[in-house]
Amino acid sequence: MSQSEFRARARRLRDARRLIVKVGSALLVDAKTGRLNRAWLETLADDLAEAAGRGQQLIVVSSGAIALGRRHLGLAAGRLRLEESQAAAAVGQIRLARAWQEILEERGLAVAQVLLTLEDTEVRRRYLNARATLNTLLGLGAVPVINENDTVATAEIRYGDNDRLAARVAQMASAECVVLLSDIDGLYSADPGRDPNARFLPEIREINDAVEAMASGPTSGVGSGGMTTKIAAARIAVAAGSSLCIASGRRPHPLRAILDGERCSWFLPGTTPLAMRKQWIAGTLKPRGRLAIDAGAAAALGRGKSLLPAGVVRVSGRFERGDTVSVVADGREIARGLAAYSSTDAALIAGQRSAQIESLLGYSGREELIHRDDLVMLGE
Repeated sequence: MSQSEFRARARRLRDARRLIVKVGSALLVDAKTGRLNRAWLETLADDLAEAAGRGQQLIVVSSGAIALGRRHLGLAAGRLRLEESQAAAAVGQIRLARAWQEILEERGLAVAQVLLTLEDTEVRRRYLNARATLNTLLGLGAVPVINENDTVATAEIRYGDNDRLAARVAQMASAECVVLLSDIDGLYSADPGRDPNARFLPEIREINDAVEAMASGPTSGVGSGGMTTKIAAARIAVAAGSSLCIASGRRPHPLRAILDGERCSWFLPGTTPLAMRKQWIAGTLKPRGRLAIDAGAAAALGRGKSLLPAGVVRVSGRFERGDTVSVVADGREIARGLAAYSSTDAALIAGQRSAQIESLLGYSGREELIHRDDLVMLGE
């Protein structure tokens, strides 16, 4: 495949409204010294600043805390016990966060640290809270730097690798593109280090048994992820409508290299994250509640607006925040969406202006009862 063809595929990275970049430990931390590869990180930060300058919203999923922390604690090379990993993460996380803060803020980017566990992406209420936080940070122009909260996660409730975490964050944030920067430039039909006839795969549209069989174990002594975890991440991302790219981070300016036509592997979805999300909402068999709205609200929804409390005349059923509800006008279901409030709170604010939500509920929630990104008009 020619460089121009790789460059054409790389438009997915440039065109993404929301972009997630995952950085592996082997790139961030020198395996021999245990120190941060700051010079390389500076070049990646330049790439991120360029993406922000194009108007893209950015999320970084960063490994490296344990690798940085173990040197400061004098932990020997080799596999760490769980409690040692947690201690190393506690020491390394503060150093990793400081490095990202310094380097990105030098380029005019506000930085936020977000630590997640498996339960934050699997338990519904915690998932909704994390999603709301990410959406708010992105809306304010900040760059969330995410890592697994290794200081508290146990073997039973942790991802164990940031590849799958990045894919779940993409699902949570409805990101169009995920880039996994690694020490290998993509997916091969076999381990290229062992098989000289291994074939490079630039584009994968279906993750089947044959693709799964191409995976191998970790390729470095620093990180925890290998090709197996990257394919698992691709499966999650593609199912959520996100494109996922596996690319080498061994050279400076790795994102710029992808845009310039550097070889990489793309896993492609059949639809966009927003379309996938709306298909899921529309396909809900049993909505948990029902919101009856007036003619003005129905007209606003038809113009692509969110559903505000003022347009709701009646709340039926019992539902929690994040549940799917039916939206009804003149006795006919016209839309479905994810409620931003429980049925109890929705009943209290129905028919009221958004400015009154805090005084009515005692806390300041969202202005919308259903945001337009969480709503689908039936027949769309």
